[in-house]
Amino acid sequence: MTPSDAQLLLDWYDRVRRDLPWRRTKNPYCIWLSEIMLQQTRVETVKGYYARFLECFPTIEALAQAPQGQVLKAWEGLGYYSRARNLQKAAQTIMSEHGGVFPASYQQILALPGIGPYTAGAIGSIAFGLCEPAVDGNVYRVASRFYGIREDVGIPRVQKEIRELVKNSIPSSRPGDYNQALMELGASHCCPGTPACELCPWNERCDACMEGDADVLPIHEKKKPPKEMEIAVCLLTCGGRIYVTRREERMLNGLYVFHLIEEETRPSRVEQLLRESGFRCRFVQDLGKARHVFTHRVWNMRILHFELDETPAGAQMVDRAQLEKLPFPTAVKAAVQKAKTLLSAAETGGQQTARAEEAP
Repeated sequence: MTPSDAQLLLDWYDRVRRDLPWRRTKNPYCIWLSEIMLQQTRVETVKGYYARFLECFPTIEALAQAPQGQVLKAWEGLGYYSRARNLQKAAQTIMSEHGGVFPASYQQILALPGIGPYTAGAIGSIAFGLCEPAVDGNVYRVASRFYGIREDVGIPRVQKEIRELVKNSIPSSRPGDYNQALMELGASHCCPGTPACELCPWNERCDACMEGDADVLPIHEKKKPPKEMEIAVCLLTCGGRIYVTRREERMLNGLYVFHLIEEETRPSRVEQLLRESGFRCRFVQDLGKARHVFTHRVWNMRILHFELDETPAGAQMVDRAQLEKLPFPTAVKAAVQKAKTLLSAAETGGQQTARAEEAP
């Protein structure tokens, strides 16, 4: 790639760039937050969360000192909650090891929890003017087409080659803008499937465009489909309160869920398993199904209501007001709504009932 190629892209970016709140600042904390939120999440969704999160935690120090539950609650609905946990861990590291000042070197940024080469490159180039690449899925696609790379981009050797090509193409005068221009091009014209090559500023310089095979690049090896799992979501109520538990497992760690039973959703069998676990209860009603797709697995859930004969010793039982303050994963959103209806019914003397229906 020549300097004129880079300038073509920057000129295009200056004309079409979206006005996004994190593009109006060089504050590394704000840029870091936006990059973490934008992983696996649409820009339009992130805008609201970004503003609300900064209202709750306006500084690195505020984030580092906040209770984890408060951080997870502010993240609720964004998914991939390890991002929020690592965000806070990194903030605590910055406070303890960098005197509360965001580190300005690529290697120091890369060493922070939850930050990989892409995020370190994005923060380093945008906030500190470092000539480091920020190669995400969009940039892998743009680069594989521009340079005509016709090998599986999942191969580490190929990924390393692309990162080196991108790094060598970064203009020293505007590294942050250049990385964002590549991402913008991948998100707009150089999209998956059939790209809009006629609108691309590089259409006369792109190898794939000239060869006519841009629609088949980049090459990806087929991924295994996610594992399907049957899950019983047990709403265990007693005296206007409901049983909740805080996840200790790696998946959804630190978030609250209801009692979950894997690979069994028949009410009679679930009731038996609950009793074997120490819950004295009776089945009340089937409240319908819900489904949630994670990256590597799918939860096919059946939401079942059971009434407890007594509150188990040591169990965390919450009323509706307390329920609304706890951070729950999006996966059990439908069950949370059913739980709220059940608790509202208890508050009003049973005037309401939770409807059994398919969750969207």
